[in-house]
Amino acid sequence: MTLWSTAEAEAATLGRASAGFAVGSMSIDTRTLKEGDLFVALKGARDGHDFVDAAFAAKAGAALVSRPMPNAKGPLLTVADTRRGLEDLARAARARSNAKIIAVTGSAGKTTTKEMLRLCCNALGATHASAASHNNHWGVPLSLASLPREAGYGIFEVGMNHAGEIRNLVSFVRPHVALVTTIAPAHLEFFGSCEAIADAKSEIFEGLVPGGAALIPADSPYAERLAARAQQAQVGQILRFGRNGDAKLLSIAPNGDGMRIKSDILGRAADCVVGAPGEHIAMNAVAALAAVALADGDVLNAAAALRNFTALKGRGARFESHGVEIIDESYNANPASMVAALKLLSQARGRKLAVLGDMLEMGEGGPALHAALAEPIAAANTDLVFASGPQMKELWDALPKARRGAYAADSTALAPQLTAALQPGDTILVKGSLGSRMSVIIEALKRG
Repeated sequence: MTLWSTAEAEAATLGRASAGFAVGSMSIDTRTLKEGDLFVALKGARDGHDFVDAAFAAKAGAALVSRPMPNAKGPLLTVADTRRGLEDLARAARARSNAKIIAVTGSAGKTTTKEMLRLCCNALGATHASAASHNNHWGVPLSLASLPREAGYGIFEVGMNHAGEIRNLVSFVRPHVALVTTIAPAHLEFFGSCEAIADAKSEIFEGLVPGGAALIPADSPYAERLAARAQQAQVGQILRFGRNGDAKLLSIAPNGDGMRIKSDILGRAADCVVGAPGEHIAMNAVAALAAVALADGDVLNAAAALRNFTALKGRGARFESHGVEIIDESYNANPASMVAALKLLSQARGRKLAVLGDMLEMGEGGPALHAALAEPIAAANTDLVFASGPQMKELWDALPKARRGAYAADSTALAPQLTAALQPGDTILVKGSLGSRMSVIIEALKRG
């Protein structure tokens, strides 16, 4: 299927093509570029124009550029600015699409919920969803510009670090359903309060199409604030999911490596099996099913598809290595997601070890937020804590000596201390913000 023809791309971007082309997908990275892709030469930490030759060597179908490249080995679409060109293609893709569009944001659970929605909607029709965590100023336009014209559903993750970012991004997406998974103290360094975070996340409601629906977490302390912001955005349908609300999580029961969920989705029973455990995962599933219902999808078929969901790498994926079980939560962390992960650890058999790295972007309250983790660690009956990073030193100092496994300044120094302390049958939770590099721990555990 052709994603962009020469004429369509020229009309959308006001660009000029050096030769005719037809491309099937989009790329900004020559390392993952597929044959026939449109390579977009963005200017960031490195200038994408320096990689146009590599793109054509990898059989790109064309390249979007903003300066003359007389020796290029393939068709060029020259525009005034490549980021604007990408955004133009995103807007044009949305304008021509008849798909039901769902946008997802929140302080935690965005990617997990987006992947659940991918499964749910794939069971109902042709579905396109954001790749990986492509949720920023280039990821959202790239994902939207890649929306196939024949798609029946489009699922887009929308993130932010500062106020106003979601407002801009959702103006491209123009969803039928806007879902906020949760509000938690993340990016406090830039916002100062959870109220400010809720306000920034609620910008997603401003992009809803007329008649669109806002879906908010009923159990959040900021639910009323989110609802008020949705009302200010003149959203006609404002619904809630959670233990109470329009979409309700009724019960959870273990089921093999996952769980069986009973829920009520907008007045209809929707029981399903999810291939990963945890109350936070169950809540993400309820949110996803509610979004499907609001997009006029078949909730029961969508629910059946969740059997195939498994926790994502760095977001709860489990594996065994050398006689121990590892829960990989190394991709991101904030206080709310730490508590959820520790609850999951509490269900483990054998010794429970928490290996924790710094929660970044917590602002002035960061030290206190790290020290406060001592309480959920105790509630989870965690046997030992291994901590790394300057802020996790606050937690380390707050722990009773009986729970202290080891502390190190960084994950590289902590890894050998952890592996030396392991015993067969241990369950190990590894969690921290991406910048704390807890993936080093994961790799060390794989090696044994």
